[in-house]
Amino acid sequence: MLHARILVYLDEVARLGSIRRAATRLNVASSAINRQILALETQLGAPIFERMPRRLRLTATGEVLIAHVRETLKSHQRVTAQIEALKGLKRGEVTIATMNGIAAGPLPSFIDSIMASHPRVHIRVKVVPLDLIPNAVLTGDADIALGYNYPITPGLRVVASHDIHLGAVVAPNHPLTQRRPAWLADCLEYPLVIGDRSMTIRPIVDMAFTRAGLPLHPTIETNSIEFMSRIARAGRAVSFLNPVDVDVHTARGELVFIPFHDLNVEPVTMKLAVRARGTLDAFPSVLVEELRQAMPMLRRVRRDDE
Repeated sequence: MLHARILVYLDEVARLGSIRRAATRLNVASSAINRQILALETQLGAPIFERMPRRLRLTATGEVLIAHVRETLKSHQRVTAQIEALKGLKRGEVTIATMNGIAAGPLPSFIDSIMASHPRVHIRVKVVPLDLIPNAVLTGDADIALGYNYPITPGLRVVASHDIHLGAVVAPNHPLTQRRPAWLADCLEYPLVIGDRSMTIRPIVDMAFTRAGLPLHPTIETNSIEFMSRIARAGRAVSFLNPVDVDVHTARGELVFIPFHDLNVEPVTMKLAVRARGTLDAFPSVLVEELRQAMPMLRRVRRDDE
């Protein structure tokens, strides 16, 4: 390796806040990690970590050092990838930070198509809370951010965005499938399964019902898109999701997506972003470009045999 083990040790301890947990993750002795950290602190003449009762926290010196450590590790990965490319192996790796709805919805089909054309790549998909998606890219934990309505902070660059409108989601035999056009008022006859206030879709649903002058009394509130789609598939319940969230189920005929004119008050925006500074390696760049082109039709990405 072109970098010392201490860099890997520091990175894991900083992420986990614990020498013991880092040692378990790296399959090395805790004493070995602790010994190298103490030696480095002696060399620097300043503590890297503040020893707290239940965890370790980076000091100001540690914050400066860990930024250098992570950039060094990323540089090592880039050099390794370039060397492998020179060998003709055509390998590459990328980490995507995304949200559960996308990871469980359109992303698997897209990645399946990528694997067909790039069979020797290494793709990591990290599902993280919405507000942590930007930070995953900014800290170097991920190369690409893909999600709905997450905040764009300095240091991020939006490569592409695509607006998607919500609709009602019901079982194929639900009475709402016979109403054309369908309106929000028609939904009040049935149990409503609504995203809770932690979800990006909830303010849109609230606004639509308010503008329509209708009371919103959900039977069930949840933060799980999978739960909403499952209970809608079970029978009478009506849920409100975007077509990307349920594309797999609508393609199988398990759910019907019904667009409502009075639900189109505001779209959810799918955003694709990368770090504003620096350049991506070859394979992440290819993936970003293919994702950018696929976003307007992501819900239609299919394998040839589907």
